[in-house]
Amino acid sequence: MEGNTIKFVVPDDSKQEMKDVLSAVHRSLSEKGYNPINQIVGYLLSEDPTYITNYNNARSLICKLDRDELLQELVRHYLEV
Repeated sequence: MEGNTIKFVVPDDSKQEMKDVLSAVHRSLSEKGYNPINQIVGYLLSEDPTYITNYNNARSLICKLDRDELLQELVRHYLEV
């Protein structure tokens, strides 16, 4: 497989789940007084779940998502491709 490009495909139903989870995590972080963007970025970069509050089960929710798929979808959405 050396030299081959691997293409990741995120199913449409997973995209909606990611959006729902990120929205819920963002809301929980905001309610607890955290900067949600900084906390989510910290989690994505480090994979350290302590960046995400346990409030409203937010940490458990975000840990259910595949981090690589989430990053891929965020980049795709940002670039609108």
